[in-house]
Amino acid sequence: MGFVSRRYWPAVSGMSAYAENLMRHLVRQGHEVTMVSQYRGDPAGRAVYGGGPPPADRVPDGVEVVALEALGEQRVGAGEPADFEADVDTMTRTVLDLHEQHPFDILHAQYAYPNGLAVLRAARAAGLPAVVSVQGGDGHWVGTCCSTHRDLVRAVFAHAPALLIGSRSFAGEVCERHGVDPERFTLVPGATDAERFTRSNTDAHVSDPAVLLYHGRVDRRKGVLDLLEAVRLLLADGVAVRLLVSGIGPDVDAVGEGITQLGLDGHVEVLGAVPYERAHEVYRRGEVFVSPTYAEGFSNTILEAMATGLPVVSTDVVGVRDCVRPDENGVLVPPADPPALAAGIRRVLDDPALRRRIADQAYDDVHRYWSWPVVAGRITDVYADLLARDVKVPEIPDPPRDPSCRFRAAPHLL
Repeated sequence: MGFVSRRYWPAVSGMSAYAENLMRHLVRQGHEVTMVSQYRGDPAGRAVYGGGPPPADRVPDGVEVVALEALGEQRVGAGEPADFEADVDTMTRTVLDLHEQHPFDILHAQYAYPNGLAVLRAARAAGLPAVVSVQGGDGHWVGTCCSTHRDLVRAVFAHAPALLIGSRSFAGEVCERHGVDPERFTLVPGATDAERFTRSNTDAHVSDPAVLLYHGRVDRRKGVLDLLEAVRLLLADGVAVRLLVSGIGPDVDAVGEGITQLGLDGHVEVLGAVPYERAHEVYRRGEVFVSPTYAEGFSNTILEAMATGLPVVSTDVVGVRDCVRPDENGVLVPPADPPALAAGIRRVLDDPALRRRIADQAYDDVHRYWSWPVVAGRITDVYADLLARDVKVPEIPDPPRDPSCRFRAAPHLL
């Protein structure tokens, strides 16, 4: 099979973790996998997420990797608009060349645009079935930026032979925004590597000061700046806490500035980019996991925290409410509300019984519903269904380019 990913290591992203784990389990099930991975090789792209071609030691055994530098996106470094269309053409041509050398039986795109569009065009040309996974910004933001991407992402949603999406609430948002029939989506939740992320703090103990952990993309859309304000409020209220901020992203500088402006020096430690193979060590340093995100497809980091046995405080938003049930396996608060976030964290710190109960239930839920052996089996069931049917992909032409698109100036946010 051919798998086309928008991001892979060393880019620090939930998509990278998802791709690695899915490919590992596909190989275990006997599939031959070739991954085509986009990457940013320019300084700006590397600074935001990490970048460069996939390192050989991070590719699962049995997987062939073809790295494609996103040269169209990188035109922003020369002061030009990002040329997503050029990158789509390169991905399409690469998949077809690989298919000619060693025929695929099915194609799978991770992200609806630009990767999903490239995969559907290649599938049409090669007469192959195709699967598109909708995983985050391709549902939340793509298509809200301009008429060009609205038309293209809607074409992907309309014409992909199979569409996978991580949660019911995320599917609802996409359907409402783009007029998609809910029956078009197959719900396949996110998953975590329960072999890597294992429980440590079995009694949900907290220290003095308690250690809060934020791990993931350092992006204001993930609520990380709200968390800094919540920490300030907790400290002002006499609650002893320390915050670890782990990750890389577009708002690293804003976090550093916020720490100074809010007087949090000495209370917040910024860990920077942490390799995935060491992420489990970071979770073991935390005592309460906080994810104040504004929206998710399905949060890998929340699942990793649950598998590690950490009590979770998050926000009642799309893609989170599908896995975090209030006061059952986590605590939910409204998004973009630092006082509510501070109150939610304090509830968990002040109530040992609540901490233990939600951590225990979350740990059980991960192993029952959201571990990779379970989820990979659901994905391969979709492959089998497509391969048993005669599936055709229609032509998807490029609409006129809308120069107002905000992502052409900041393609790393797409």
